[in-house]
Amino acid sequence: MARQLLQDRTTAAYAGVEAFARRHSSEDAGALAWLVLGYAHVLDHDYAQAIPALSRAHPHAGDIGDYVDYYRGESYAQTGRIPEAMAVLSGFAKKYPESLLLGDATLLYSNLLVTEGQAQAAAELLEHDRKPLRADIELALGRAYAAAGDGAKATAIFSNLYFSMPLSSEANQAGEELKKVSPTALSIAALPERKTRADLLGKGKRYSEAADEYRGLLNEVSPAERPALQLSLVEALRRAGRIKEAKQALEQVPSAPLEINAGRLFNLGELAWDANDNDSFLKTLDQLRQADPSSPYLEQALLKAGNIYLLKPDYDHAIDSYRELQARFPKASKASYAHWKVAWLSLRQGRNVEAKTEFENQIGLYPNSEEVPAALYWRARLAQEDGDLAMAAAYYQKLSLRFRNYYYGELAREQLQKMKVSGPPQDYALLDRVPPMSSDPAVTNDTVPTDDLRVQKAHLLENGALLDFAVRELKAAAQAGKAEGDKTDWLPAETARMYEDAGRYDIAIEVLKRAVPNYFAVDLDSLPHAYWEALFPKPYWFDLKRFSAANALDPYLVASLIRQESEFNPNAVSRKDAVGLMQLLPKVGKTLAKQQKIKHYKAAQLFTPGMNLQLGTRYFRAMVDQFGAFEYALAAYNAGTDRVQTWLGYGKYRDPQEFVESIPFTETREYVQAILRNANMYRQLYGAP
Repeated sequence: MARQLLQDRTTAAYAGVEAFARRHSSEDAGALAWLVLGYAHVLDHDYAQAIPALSRAHPHAGDIGDYVDYYRGESYAQTGRIPEAMAVLSGFAKKYPESLLLGDATLLYSNLLVTEGQAQAAAELLEHDRKPLRADIELALGRAYAAAGDGAKATAIFSNLYFSMPLSSEANQAGEELKKVSPTALSIAALPERKTRADLLGKGKRYSEAADEYRGLLNEVSPAERPALQLSLVEALRRAGRIKEAKQALEQVPSAPLEINAGRLFNLGELAWDANDNDSFLKTLDQLRQADPSSPYLEQALLKAGNIYLLKPDYDHAIDSYRELQARFPKASKASYAHWKVAWLSLRQGRNVEAKTEFENQIGLYPNSEEVPAALYWRARLAQEDGDLAMAAAYYQKLSLRFRNYYYGELAREQLQKMKVSGPPQDYALLDRVPPMSSDPAVTNDTVPTDDLRVQKAHLLENGALLDFAVRELKAAAQAGKAEGDKTDWLPAETARMYEDAGRYDIAIEVLKRAVPNYFAVDLDSLPHAYWEALFPKPYWFDLKRFSAANALDPYLVASLIRQESEFNPNAVSRKDAVGLMQLLPKVGKTLAKQQKIKHYKAAQLFTPGMNLQLGTRYFRAMVDQFGAFEYALAAYNAGTDRVQTWLGYGKYRDPQEFVESIPFTETREYVQAILRNANMYRQLYGAP
């Protein structure tokens, strides 16, 4: 009931939780229910209704008393009942010294002190709570000093917040406050401070604001500093989509010194790229190559040139661009990728001898690169085609052991089964270049310390569906335990369990992905089973299996597709308005519902797992029928059927695996490989569906 209330906050949900709270009003469960009810009213900004609920929670609040009192104090404050709010919050720190809400309570109480004319007391209170640095605390402290008449301290705090923390929601408020206490502070601010603000806005992808800041600095910097600033302005305008302004600003950028000219040419090319004017882009690439052949800008431009030719497709020119990038910048971030493209496109052009050499060079030059599994596999395939089974087996075995649960690891095992090779592999020195998996500390199945007061509090909050609060308490418990030398491997699994139990499989998956980022490279017994089950969950399994069978689909493949599309969040909506578990567009859902003669269908039903699975599995089956192989169908599911038809027309492929590696869109290629890889993980974990 609590989960439904906090998610939907409907009249019926409010009534259900209130009825439970009244039935258990003298118990701990009742206090929790009243807290949930009050917090739901807070979320609805209905503070007057929150007060009675939170007040009824107070007598039996116990371990959750700090949450009850904080939101009770906030509700009193929001309804103008200042004395009651101050009475609740004045002793908060003494009553709840370990509360995670202590900083929030201090902030709220200090604001009330300012309201009541006790600004100096508020400032003294906030000064003790400045570490770690919080923008909201700094803003309140600045306001307290301003109200207390200490303009110098207020100015210093507002200035630091405005210039050094521009991505915070409080930064612009600090700017307005600064104008009040020191009307000239912004106009006379030092150039480095203003430049820092502009740069930070740019790094935070707030490009339009960054552009405005850069423009304001143009006439104040020295002549020597101006060209670099002009380039920053152009890039910010371009990234903000203010193309006309970017072009005008670019016209003002000088062609000297050398690094400025390289930046000018690069941005000229980027504007052409954005306008889909590939010919103009390639002309600027030639100019950039002549102007500054060692410029990092040239590296970026060569990568884009290779991608332009790749999409045409013009593989020979693509190879030239990628090869030039790797030769000029062999240690750059994209050098390994460029080298791989040279190797792969050589294979696609039928130049197998050259491809063999490049595959081996990929392993030798970039043994830690993401492209090594593919290089191992396709070098083995070529050896297999040449009849060199010893070499093929050695490469396949290396791939299978080192990249066990990767896409190419499973393909290698399939090839080894076909070859029926026995005995130890032959030794190849090149394979020793591939480093072993990084030895991260082994994850142990530590027991959750249920005797820890914070853990107990987390479980209590979890019972009220107050997950954000519960997870914060778990993290604090683990942090304290780590400081005392205790084992804390229990935290990721326990956090994931909480989210799973609440139906948030997507968050549980992300929690464990962060905890064990290299999980695909390890044996199943290297992680606790709870990790694997959370990483590869089986929610909605009855409907998923039923509709998969109805469409002759492997349920594990469908589960993997869903994991990639929505991570099992039935309420997911993409940037393109695709909806639900299998991310169906509403117009597609409508067409499918009509085909399946579903009466009274409405687009909102796509958020219902059963309906989404029924329509989504039918949609995927149609793609399998159209293309004949799951690899092609998955590519079409992600990139569209027209693109797959185009890619299939690029030439003959040995098999669907060669098609997959040839997909020119990195997102789609990785999407297909990930789903096929994940389906294999499901089979290993759960056996026959």
